[in-house]
Amino acid sequence: MELYMTIKNSILADTYLDSIMLMSMSEKLIHSIDGVEEATAIMGSAANLKLLRESGLLTKEGKRARPGDLVIAVRVSNEQAVQRVLEEVKNQLTAKTETDENQRFSAPKNLGSALRHMPDATIAFISVPGEYASAEAMEALENGRSVMLFSDNVSLDEEIRLKKRASELNLLVMGPDCGTAIIGGLALGFANSVRRGPFGIVAASGTGIQEISTLLNKKGYGISHAIGTGGRDLSKEVGGATMLRGIEALERDEMTKIIILLSKPPDIKGANKILDVIQKCTKRYVISFLNGNPREAEKRNLPFAGGLEEAVEKAVSLYEKKEYIPIFFTGNEQVIRSRAKTESEKIGKGTYLRGLFSGGTLAEEAIWIISDMAGAVYSNIPLQSELKLKNSLQSYRNTIIDLGGDEFTRGRPHPMIDFSLRTERIKKEADDRGCGIILFDVVLGYGAHPDPCSELVPAIKKARKIAHEDGRYISFIASVTGTEEDLQGVADQTGCLEESGVVVMPSNAQAARFSALILQGIQSNI
Repeated sequence: MELYMTIKNSILADTYLDSIMLMSMSEKLIHSIDGVEEATAIMGSAANLKLLRESGLLTKEGKRARPGDLVIAVRVSNEQAVQRVLEEVKNQLTAKTETDENQRFSAPKNLGSALRHMPDATIAFISVPGEYASAEAMEALENGRSVMLFSDNVSLDEEIRLKKRASELNLLVMGPDCGTAIIGGLALGFANSVRRGPFGIVAASGTGIQEISTLLNKKGYGISHAIGTGGRDLSKEVGGATMLRGIEALERDEMTKIIILLSKPPDIKGANKILDVIQKCTKRYVISFLNGNPREAEKRNLPFAGGLEEAVEKAVSLYEKKEYIPIFFTGNEQVIRSRAKTESEKIGKGTYLRGLFSGGTLAEEAIWIISDMAGAVYSNIPLQSELKLKNSLQSYRNTIIDLGGDEFTRGRPHPMIDFSLRTERIKKEADDRGCGIILFDVVLGYGAHPDPCSELVPAIKKARKIAHEDGRYISFIASVTGTEEDLQGVADQTGCLEESGVVVMPSNAQAARFSALILQGIQSNI
């Protein structure tokens, strides 16, 4: 019998929603309505219509959309699901309107009206399709406002132009594709509820900010400001423009005492330029450039951290004026090593690790740690080009995937919101007899899924069943980035995962080390 399957597009004319609202709406459409196989809510810009076409979700109706129109695209297994999707969209838009009215606030139609409504605002948060984002950001700068540019698909030339103009105006451009910032205690984008305190962060990484700020929070400390730069800021072309501006701002800030600088592998020349600048600064710094060169920092007498948790420990040691003592694991290391040995002995047939991450920096940190301890790791974001996967949908040997990469997020919500891609991948990995370990991150906070455990646990149980029926065992390892003040609650999420048999470690770095120990045990048993 042939299953019914159809693709439908519906256009809501002149209905603008920002990227975060669109991602949340798409996630609800997929998970709340039976018969919906795939769904996305997206603005009708040329770039977005191209994404729909490439993903096979664009129809003749959708092609007529204008940039200011909202496009609902679905793949459904029955005609009734289409009507239920449209009803759900209407309900969500009605709820949004009622919320705005209850708050006596009507969303501004353009930047000019926003500035008139909030004349004292100092930062413009811009989340519009990439082809329009640069113009909006430039208008905000010319009106004396710094910018957090959440939008992606902004060209490199436009980024350079915006940041040059911001410098001339003594303003700041965070982004493009800046997903996280915390300014004066106010969380912007994907961020966590953390206390205020003496530590400042400037980072070319959203999940890196989240991991560092929540680890500081667990240690009883807080942050003054966390400034996101966008992922290309420390490239050769951009030259660390926003990081340098962020350093200037935190140097002037009275609350900030210690500053942590974070980046994925930066351009060497740009990184050295940053180091030369802070060598002359008055405040204390910790440098965490993943897979960077510690010798360059050491030559300038600057503390260098190889990872996120190490950056936190070194920063706290500086603040407390104590000697830094490396921490491999929190707690009784002998007990932890013994547990890793037990896990490796249970696994039996499986010989490889599979890492499924929503955070690119967390994935890179895990790759770096596991590669150092247990050998090569293949990835869509590899340490060496020869380790790049031929197909990101198919794991090979030890593999770690950044599911937040563009190849996975085109036309669909970010994996911190929508867990469907990861839950399906968990079950797919369980079908592979070579898989013995599944490592993953769970990132909580504003904008993230309200209850990640509710999505992950059923997939984990299904994966365990698949492995058990084949006479195998899979070890599940995770870390949870968040605080008790977050909506999801770090203790509730951790407890739920542990009840399902997941080993939850206190940081991403420790989860990676624990996984590497299991791999070492497997390798010694072969």
